[in-house]
Amino acid sequence: MSNASYVHGASEKALIGQTIGRFFDEACARHAERDALVVCHQGVRLSYAGLKQKVDALACGLMRLGLQPGERIGIWSQNNLEWALIQYASAKAGLVLVNINPAYRLSELEYALNKVDCRALVVSPAFKSSNYLGMLAELAPELGHCEPGLLRSHVLPKLEFVIRMGGERSPGMLNFDDLLKPPSREELTALALLSEQLQFDDPINIQFTSGTTGHPKGATLSHHNILNNGYFVGEAIGLTAGDRLCIPVPLYHCFGMVMGNLGCLTHGATMVYPAEAFEPLAVLEAVSTESCTGLYGVPTMFIAMLDHPRFAEFDVSSLRTGIMAGSPCPTEVMKRVVDRMNMREVTIAYGMTETSPVSFQSGTGDPLDRRVSTVGRIQPHCEVKIVDNEGRIVPRGTPGELCTRGYSVMLGYWGDEKKTAEAIDAAGWMHTGDLATLDEEGYCKIVGRIKDMVIRGGENIYPREIEEFLYRHPKVLDVQVVGVPDEKYGEELCAWIILREEGSLSEADVRAFCQGQIAHYKVPRYIRFVDSFPMTVTGKIQKFLIRQQMKTELGLEEASTA
Repeated sequence: MSNASYVHGASEKALIGQTIGRFFDEACARHAERDALVVCHQGVRLSYAGLKQKVDALACGLMRLGLQPGERIGIWSQNNLEWALIQYASAKAGLVLVNINPAYRLSELEYALNKVDCRALVVSPAFKSSNYLGMLAELAPELGHCEPGLLRSHVLPKLEFVIRMGGERSPGMLNFDDLLKPPSREELTALALLSEQLQFDDPINIQFTSGTTGHPKGATLSHHNILNNGYFVGEAIGLTAGDRLCIPVPLYHCFGMVMGNLGCLTHGATMVYPAEAFEPLAVLEAVSTESCTGLYGVPTMFIAMLDHPRFAEFDVSSLRTGIMAGSPCPTEVMKRVVDRMNMREVTIAYGMTETSPVSFQSGTGDPLDRRVSTVGRIQPHCEVKIVDNEGRIVPRGTPGELCTRGYSVMLGYWGDEKKTAEAIDAAGWMHTGDLATLDEEGYCKIVGRIKDMVIRGGENIYPREIEEFLYRHPKVLDVQVVGVPDEKYGEELCAWIILREEGSLSEADVRAFCQGQIAHYKVPRYIRFVDSFPMTVTGKIQKFLIRQQMKTELGLEEASTA
């Protein structure tokens, strides 16, 4: 097949063959006087030299506790200085950092800590509606009467050290700042010697994927995985030493800690955290005050900033580049970001936690239509093929499952060989579960999830195609299309639409807009006007919840396949 759906990212730029810690030391020496980290809500400003000093002190503090390379340390917190310090310090100490979703509650926290046998946990006292210390005390009441560092919990048997942020003291817990005391010469020597022992293929990070069924899986990533992905993502947006990147996306997710933090580290750029979590006003203030040249976010974040009533008050002319990822970007949103936010070089990125995360990314010079209709081209040193249900590569332009292979593919799911084998085949291909096409120029288009594909009366329908069409309506701000059960056709389409102005569009108007433009079987049978979509904290739409709600509302049952 001459036009097979296979691409590989040939590159003259070599992969980085170092651990994060070794690279961190060299980068801090190269960029010592440059701003490394600005945390607006904490009033923190650190040069690369200052960041190294704190990271080394924390790494020595973690080693002082007796934590050994390969052991797991969790972090349960919103975006802050401590998050960045623990990311780099744990890497230098050879510990595996376990990212715990700030939205987790008791059962999820218990599962995550026990699944990977966390020996230590760094925790914020509270965030929004989450009282983290209260939840920990409920799970491990033994904290109330044990010495700090000597926790023996019935529910969390492997957890010994709970390290709390903030100035107050809590029974049974160590304080984060106590670990930052100046290290001795012997401790710094031990840290340097450890650096010689660590290998770049060692696991360094575990991120739990938010499965829609069953327990989340712990995607295990190496130094090599995430350091290189951060570097090549930074290359794709044209990041340079001295650039200032605004990072309002969660650090517990790859978007923040890999594409953001490691992207900056590998280029000598400045990490700017505008707030504990995304707040449009805080981002606009940070961009203006800090003269940020780059900005990350999901489309809903950019929409919130552009539509903020005080948007015009802020000078965003310093912006040049950035990334919009996480979900499809409507054309109109992209145009507004380029025109009103000056982000002429903004790119689209696609990937998944299991691939560190980015596999495809648009170029800063790609035409606007390419940036909204595709997710760009293959990242350097990665391979992708598109396959049919039998695993055979399909011709260009034909939808199939996207599979990726290369340095970015995770080591596996922690403690779950069966799930790992289901995801990564014998040839090393990661099966993403995403439906995609590749065109003749190598641009990739994501047309849906295999599980999202709607089969109506034997016709395969990709919701993304209908969403893209409905986005064209000037009164449609956002739209999501799902399949719902139907006795006659097996499935019918349902569209949830957010309007620019309430009540400005009717169901009949939407159907009239579709008439003669798309095939009759692609016109949604059910149309609902809503204010918002159910989302994860990283801004991904939870389509399964839309489907679930519609099934309940309409009293529908799954069509029998017997």
